[in-house]
Amino acid sequence: MTDIKIEEKWQKKWQKSKLFQSNPDDREKLFLTVAYPYPSGAMHVGHGRTYTVPDVYARFKRMQGYNVLFPMGWHVTGAPVIGIAKRIGRRDPWTLDIYQNVHKVPEDELNKFTDPHYIVKYFSEEYHNVMTQLGFSIDWRREFTTIDPHYQKFITWQFEKLNQKGLVRRGAHPVKYCPDDENPVGDHDLLEGEGVAINELTLIKFKMGERYLVAATFRPETLFGATNLWLNPSEEYVKVKSSGEEWIISKKAYHNLLNQKTDLELIEDVDAPGLIGQYVENPVTGQQHIILPASFVDPDYATGVVYSVPAHAPADYIALADLKKDTVTLEKYGIKDEVGKIQPIGLIRLKGFGEHPAVEMVEKMGVKSQEDPKLKDATNEMYKLEHAKGVMDKHVTGYSGLRVPEARDAIKENLLEAGKGDIMHEFAEKPVICRCGTECVVKILDNQWFLKYSDEDWTTTTQNTLSRMKTVPEEIRSNFQYYLNWLHDWACARRIGLGTPLPWDTQWLIEPLSDSTIYMSYYAIAPHLKNIDPEELDEEFFDHVFLDKPTTKTNIPEGMKEEFNYWYPLDWRLSAKDLVGNHLSFHIFHHSAIFPEEKRPLGVVVFGMGLLEGHKMSSSKGNIILLEDAIK
Repeated sequence: MTDIKIEEKWQKKWQKSKLFQSNPDDREKLFLTVAYPYPSGAMHVGHGRTYTVPDVYARFKRMQGYNVLFPMGWHVTGAPVIGIAKRIGRRDPWTLDIYQNVHKVPEDELNKFTDPHYIVKYFSEEYHNVMTQLGFSIDWRREFTTIDPHYQKFITWQFEKLNQKGLVRRGAHPVKYCPDDENPVGDHDLLEGEGVAINELTLIKFKMGERYLVAATFRPETLFGATNLWLNPSEEYVKVKSSGEEWIISKKAYHNLLNQKTDLELIEDVDAPGLIGQYVENPVTGQQHIILPASFVDPDYATGVVYSVPAHAPADYIALADLKKDTVTLEKYGIKDEVGKIQPIGLIRLKGFGEHPAVEMVEKMGVKSQEDPKLKDATNEMYKLEHAKGVMDKHVTGYSGLRVPEARDAIKENLLEAGKGDIMHEFAEKPVICRCGTECVVKILDNQWFLKYSDEDWTTTTQNTLSRMKTVPEEIRSNFQYYLNWLHDWACARRIGLGTPLPWDTQWLIEPLSDSTIYMSYYAIAPHLKNIDPEELDEEFFDHVFLDKPTTKTNIPEGMKEEFNYWYPLDWRLSAKDLVGNHLSFHIFHHSAIFPEEKRPLGVVVFGMGLLEGHKMSSSKGNIILLEDAIK
């Protein structure tokens, strides 16, 4: 008998004996879950590791005498499959190649992939079959998809609870946005750029006659040390009108800002080389600063204009040093004498450093040029040190003695109030690519629905929950603490995709990271729901089962509430480290908002991701080894 035949023999015996169907009894229970997969492609060996880890632990705890529940479901909510269906429908060669030759979908099946529902049906069945072949000890009675009518009623209840507590709001907020889908996107919707944050930059208006050259910065407190401005003369710049003012920014910045400002108007193209050597006025010091050429300035990042602070920014110091040696460029623009006079201006005191910390950091780390890979490390180290320990110097009028973060906030506020500054939002890294293949932008959406993760009381309650949880490895706790405090309001609804309608505004669909936060509780009662009409699953029903509220209902299956109380709280939640900043943190937030303290999660396990040739395996990118092939 072959190994595979032996496996099949015992798997049939397990199934016939219902070995992994877990029911409440007198034993000590152990309830563990792992992030349910998004079945948009075939299961690969990276998934194999993800789901084998909890299975091994589940089997070990059964051997120790525990009553173990290990369930599984399918996360099919969102827009990714919409993008896949669109690309299949237009016969996109790259997509067809991946699904035919990597995911090994037969031609007759692939032709049905223009229907997103069929895609998730096909791959959720494929996942189920491969998990069965692997012998995972899963209680399949509890299987569901996130678009099942019963599950959607559960999500409706969850959002009604959050809304009743004032944790959902409507307003304007920057979001990742796909111009092609005309829809905000989350990490699950992306081909590239997962986990990339949206940063807020301060726009600084440097007066230039009747116009303003507008630079963007994370560090407005450094304006007092500015010596010059940088722009890229080989790129396109334009003059635009904003709130009655004429701004000069890169053409790419103009197109990006159209998604954030409603009053932006294009006036004309600007001769970028003609700006080199001209002067602008610093809005806080009144000093005149020369505009200098810099090929390192990215016109697609922020405004395409940067002001230079060589005393505190290693990149600016090195760029200035390189320019002083570039006789060809100096002569081309006639700026040799002016550049030769520029010296760093110190404005932040930092223990262990002199007047010009960036200069010392460059020398200490041995940075030789702008191409030196150590320059990025020097920049990051300088930023962290000054943020943590820097104090504004005595000659910085009005801000002397303030810590750098305090000065940053104060100067930013004063610039905005005086009309000398503005706000822009930008991705921390680029590109950010939607699964439909379109490059995403940062867009300010009005009338968008948000979860209020910025709510201080909610954050405090959630931090308290975390403090009682076990974290594996223990050092990941600090990551959770950081994200729970860092998370801002989250766009929780979309216009397109698969999912549950927002109960009070049904033109919106709840997005995939927002409908996958407390589904572990649904596993506990899933077998009892199959014979109930979904329309009967209202607020009173779930309030009684999950929150122990009284009810007049007579249709609640016997033992359902008792089963939930037996299995909950969840003992262990397992997932990959890339979900700490969103899904896993949301999981703790939502349990803390909805469930009483004794029903909140007890532990979380975070592990790394499987790599193929040094890169994270991704079904959407095709760099995978199919798990079904690996186990044959």
